[in-house]
Order: sequence, then structure tokens, then C-alpha cells
Amino acid sequence: MNQSSRRKFLQKAGLASLAVASPNLAEPEKNKELFIHHVLFYLKDKNNAQDAAKLLEGLHKLAKVKSIQYVHIGTPASTDRSVIVRDYSFSWMCFFKNIIEQEIYQTDPIHLKFVEDYSHLWEKVVIYDSVGPKKIG
Repeated sequence: MNQSSRRKFLQKAGLASLAVASPNLAEPEKNKELFIHHVLFYLKDKNNAQDAAKLLEGLHKLAKVKSIQYVHIGTPASTDRSVIVRDYSFSWMCFFKNIIEQEIYQTDPIHLKFVEDYSHLWEKVVIYDSVGPKKIG
């Protein structure tokens, strides 16, 4: 192995070990934490099956935003304890690599079109955003 290729190998090996030892070393703070965006939708007319189907259709379209890592669309579970909130129509929970990816989602044309096309169906939304470590343990 010549001197130049040996030096390049050592540089690459050193960078690779640094990345493995501390993958977030060079990342800004905003890149470090998993971001969860949880929205509870309250339909104006809770008993209108057509409105519910329409909102569900919109949520499935919204799930196509590329910055979303994972999405869950749900309805209230049948669990019944005093601390459980069950008065919403749909739950929309999506996971992002970090807050930057969530900010991209907020301005994505699919998200903007969803709000434009479906916001007339709900009386309110409640949003819980949270951040946390990507790995626990």
C-alpha cells in the first residue's frame, strides 16, 4: 500500500470510528431528538359518517408527506377510565426524525392542501408535540 492510499485509508477509518462513537457530534441540537406530532380532530358533526369518511380520506392523503417516518390514524379506544380522553373523532400521530423534518412537513404542499380541503369538517384540533431521544437505554 503506498503512502497516499494508506493516509486516505486511515483518515476514512478515523472518521468512521468518530461517527460510530458519537453520531450526533457534528449535528445541531435540532437534529438530535425524535419529534412526535399528535393531533386530535373533533368533527363538527360527530354523527355524520360522510364527514368522518371524508376526513379519513384526507388523513390517508396526508400520510404521503415524505418527511413522515411513521404515521398512525386512530379513533378512540373502548377503554374507559377517568383519565382517558375519548371525545375526539380521529387521532393523527406521526413521527419525524427531528424537528427540522416536522417543520418541512408543516410547509409541504400535501399538508397545506389537507388543511385547505378538510378543515371545514372539524370544529377544533388539539395538538401535542413532543421531543425525546431517538434511543432509550
